[in-house]
Amino acid sequence: MREQTVDVAVIGAGTAGLNARRAAEKAGAHAVAIDPGPLGTTCARVGCMPSKLLIAAAEAAHAVREAKIFGVHAGEPRVVPGEVMGRVRRERDRFVGFQLRDAKALRERGLLIDGRARFVAPNVLAVGDDLRVTARRAVVVAVGSAVRLPPILARLESPWVIDSDRVFELEAIPERLLVVGAGPIGVELGQALARLGARVTVLCADGKVAGIRDPAVLASAKSALAREMTLHTRSNLEAAEERADGLWVRFRGEDGEVSEGTWPLVLAATGRAPRLDGLELGRAGVELDDKGRPREFDKATLQCGEAPVFLAGDAAGLRPLLHEAIDDGQIAGRNAATFPEVLPGERRAPLSIVFTDPQVAFVGRRFDALDLSTCSIGQVDFGDQGRARVMAKNHGLLRVYGSDATGALLGAELVAPAGEHLAHLLAWAIQSGLTVDQVLRLPFYHPVVEEGLRSALLDLRTQMSAKTGANRAGADATSRTSSGP
Repeated sequence: MREQTVDVAVIGAGTAGLNARRAAEKAGAHAVAIDPGPLGTTCARVGCMPSKLLIAAAEAAHAVREAKIFGVHAGEPRVVPGEVMGRVRRERDRFVGFQLRDAKALRERGLLIDGRARFVAPNVLAVGDDLRVTARRAVVVAVGSAVRLPPILARLESPWVIDSDRVFELEAIPERLLVVGAGPIGVELGQALARLGARVTVLCADGKVAGIRDPAVLASAKSALAREMTLHTRSNLEAAEERADGLWVRFRGEDGEVSEGTWPLVLAATGRAPRLDGLELGRAGVELDDKGRPREFDKATLQCGEAPVFLAGDAAGLRPLLHEAIDDGQIAGRNAATFPEVLPGERRAPLSIVFTDPQVAFVGRRFDALDLSTCSIGQVDFGDQGRARVMAKNHGLLRVYGSDATGALLGAELVAPAGEHLAHLLAWAIQSGLTVDQVLRLPFYHPVVEEGLRSALLDLRTQMSAKTGANRAGADATSRTSSGP
């Protein structure tokens, strides 16, 4: 068996892995990445990029269909599925091609090893059957994630069932589609395929849609999305079996009512899970729980207990987003290179965007993490927002959260037109530590959707002032009572 010794070994050559290898090298370590392929990131191959390509086609079809609102009668769009999916795959392959080119350059420098790695001892990896790699300092695990199917669907192995990794290989748009899962992936793909001609039904087990936690924003999102898809919230999949013309499915709603039907295609969109199986993490000195995950994991340093093992990207199971994977890789790679000295990494303001129409976004502190006795909420409904009405996209709700004590902007949840841009403005303000008053002193042009943000912030300031005034009045009354006549 061949032997190779390095300072840092990185298992995985996706977004987190490549950034970890680069960060370790920058810190002075000899670092290699190990990957069995296919190379190319989850984002480029089966995630962010192909889904946005599909959504772009869906938006074009929707714009033609809705043009009559403006007095422009274009008729029903003619969607040619082969052309739609052909462009999705061509552009996806172009994005992946750039990554394959970079991987080739690393391989030629001896910094990328092709093969599947597993631990055989602390700091020692077996790669395939003929190579052993020893890391003098530490190992970064950046193996990404795999699609997670509901058990009822996983055991079928049915041609009528696809997952979010395979949806971009479709050659035709189904007449009817059942989407199991109403998280970001499910609602993005469901709405896109609805706009391209499918009649879409979405099942959601926990009542949440697109990951929204603020109940008012959730209600607004459900209302907007239900215009194009049938949403069954708090509905549990109970049974499924193959039929000659599709997959028969039975599900039970929150009220106990049972529904059933046969769909020519079922899209399983119930999320992804870290791809840790087969790594033999226990042999690396990492104590595992009953699910095979590290029992101790430091979210600040990304270290597994006291072991010289760091998790990054989707493998860490924290926030499975590309910009977070980049940061994870940089933190884990640097700490692996300097091990046993490790430092907590700097984090950006949390930012997540769901590319439905209207778009959903979460920034900073989430609703369920608020202490409403010390925080206030401001909001704006986009039903009457000027620019939104001009564009006939006047659906949605923005809610912003602020600290009564400091006036700081804490977070927001929203479903809104141009929500991706509003979310970035909010994230930048929160990361910069701006107060509500400081943000309101910034320029807002007219007429733009961003004026909706200004309205929400003005409402937030009003709510803060009212609460502060009430508290002050209560304190004065208490003081007068306690001081006596």
